[in-house]
Amino acid sequence: MAGIPHDHYEPNSKGEKWLHSRLPIVGLLYDTLMIPTPKNLNWMWIWGIVLTFTLVLQIVTGIVLVMHYVPHVDMAFQSVEHIMRNVNGGHMIRYFHMNGASLFFFAVYLHIFRGLYYGSYKAPREVTWIIGMLIYVLMMGTAFMGYVLPWGQMSFHGTAVITGLFGAIPFIGESVQVWLLGTPNGAIDQPALNRFFSLHYLLPFVIAGLVAVHIWAFHTTGNNNPTGVEVRRTSKEDAAKDTLPFWPYFVIKDLFALAIIMALFMAVVGFMPNYLGHPDNYVPANALVTPSHIVPEWYFLPFYAILRAFDQEVWLVIFVNWVSFGIIDAKFFGVIAMFGAIVVMALAPWLDTSTVRSGRYRPMFKWWFWLLVVDFIILMWVGARPAEGIYPYIALLGSTYWFAYFLVILPLLGVIEKPTTPPATIEDDFNAHYAPDDAGSSTLVKPAE
Repeated sequence: MAGIPHDHYEPNSKGEKWLHSRLPIVGLLYDTLMIPTPKNLNWMWIWGIVLTFTLVLQIVTGIVLVMHYVPHVDMAFQSVEHIMRNVNGGHMIRYFHMNGASLFFFAVYLHIFRGLYYGSYKAPREVTWIIGMLIYVLMMGTAFMGYVLPWGQMSFHGTAVITGLFGAIPFIGESVQVWLLGTPNGAIDQPALNRFFSLHYLLPFVIAGLVAVHIWAFHTTGNNNPTGVEVRRTSKEDAAKDTLPFWPYFVIKDLFALAIIMALFMAVVGFMPNYLGHPDNYVPANALVTPSHIVPEWYFLPFYAILRAFDQEVWLVIFVNWVSFGIIDAKFFGVIAMFGAIVVMALAPWLDTSTVRSGRYRPMFKWWFWLLVVDFIILMWVGARPAEGIYPYIALLGSTYWFAYFLVILPLLGVIEKPTTPPATIEDDFNAHYAPDDAGSSTLVKPAE
């Protein structure tokens, strides 16, 4: 697919022409800043800049922390205390880094659910969606390995639980666990800390590379928008009616939104920096004392709930165990379900059979989508509860709906739903919401969802 027609960078001076013929970096920056962007984007399109800023924040603060952190099981916890107490500004740098992870996942969840609602995963943006899912998986791995580094009680025993999941894989599980931990007996010791420390330092740069590819991908396909209607590509004149340059219009809008988000983030860092942490992780790791209730960070909780939901009493687990002649037990089934919950989300471009892209024009879809959002929040809540009483049943019900949404509901809605008609062009949608009044000024009309 050809890109959206627009004016490209043309060097004027001799110096610009000399550089452009050898390294067209100025042209690349110009085309990035001036890329035609659908002019009807709403405030849910601000999370890209928040995520980019947070990634830079995590890399910069991480580099500073590494200068003082000691990746040794006998000194890791003390080195973190040294950063907090003795390094100039160390406590704020660590709080920025620690809470920056939460901001990262908060923004990425809103970014993902926005894409699910407005159909940003549909053709021709399937590759962009898959790259985004890869970034998300790497974020989860990076965050988990970073959580291990303080070597507190919850870090240590949480590592034992998560790495133990790989040991549940039939035939190769033990070898995989040994490879992860570096110890033949599966002990969480110095080799594991070395591995997680090196990968935690490396993966953010891999993520940064994938983010660049993610941004590059929609330079060709163009940005999606709330209507799901594509920018007209017949001529520059038609494209100009549907779009505005990214600079200055959307850059200023994004920076304004980023300023608000950062104000709230600074309030958390300044007044409640440990609110999202677990008290057990402020105690040095002790292999002989296991916390009464092991809880991962909040952004892992929905998938942790899915992992625990499929125990040996669930009929599906019993059936699969019987069919597989005992190879797939409850533990391994839970691992499959946890990773499968991410896989089905990545497969949304092929599971959604509707010809209409945006959920704004799909009346039945809206109900099921918002139920999915509520389901995600419930799974997050129940993931922090003990696996006893009514909580396992709630987790099982929530897990069932998560898979049913992607594997059953999305395909069926494309067949049985009668969507309303989207506007013919982005220009029509923009004029409907920002129509000029009698005095010739633009009047804001709240868009209908």
